[in-house]
Amino acid sequence: MCCLTDSGKITTDVDSLRSEIRDKSIRVIDVRREDDYKQDHIPTAVNLPLANLLSDDSPERILKLINAMGIDNETPVVVYDDTFGALASRVAWTLEYIGHSDVTLLETTYGHWKSLGLESDSNIPEIQSKEHSMNLQPNILATSDYLESAKDRDDVILIDNRERLNYLEQHIPGAISLPYRTLASNNKILRPKEDMKRLLENRGVTGNSEIITYCGSVGTLSGLAYYALKSVDLPNTKLYVRSFKEWKNLQKPTAKQEDASYWDLSAE
Repeated sequence: MCCLTDSGKITTDVDSLRSEIRDKSIRVIDVRREDDYKQDHIPTAVNLPLANLLSDDSPERILKLINAMGIDNETPVVVYDDTFGALASRVAWTLEYIGHSDVTLLETTYGHWKSLGLESDSNIPEIQSKEHSMNLQPNILATSDYLESAKDRDDVILIDNRERLNYLEQHIPGAISLPYRTLASNNKILRPKEDMKRLLENRGVTGNSEIITYCGSVGTLSGLAYYALKSVDLPNTKLYVRSFKEWKNLQKPTAKQEDASYWDLSAE
């Protein structure tokens, strides 16, 4: 069972991943810290700590990382973390941006995988380098300049995925609040499709609007929201990857919620 969009899967379920590992038909990426990865990980997984990726996330360097992980244009990729899917989402989005279309998120965290008693080991696989082409997808990226011109358009919805309290204190003008904590359910990093659709409709996120997500600094929480939106067939979605930290550093306009009620402080 997978979460589907027009462009294919968003998440890969546990049973499917176990089968694909046995068939050796997939590249699994563990984005946790190197020490955690070396201790144990899903069998055959390669390690790409998010901090390593973010140290230089230029397309040219990302392409080198992808090649070194043995990923070519046709390689199916599944990404996982132990941080409710946020770090994995940022890595998956980066692969998408480079032009890798077959990338999904593991439906759960590594911690839950282990709690189920599923396979793990500490073996570091030997990887043969491959050649991936560069096919940038600027349609899924929002820059500060793009956002400044787009945020006042009637057909654009801007979503802030930080904690509600941070949103109330300061946010990009016109943004609506959708805290990242509301996106998960039980042990899954994303709610079921119909449940997610209801959540988004309650926030007024529907239809053919262009949707731009942002969070605090590097696009992790908003990366998870990016995939949440795609999971309910809202493909016209962009990630403002540099997020609110850059926006503030550029001294762009911000807004404050002056009349917050008690409900406003809750995650829901």
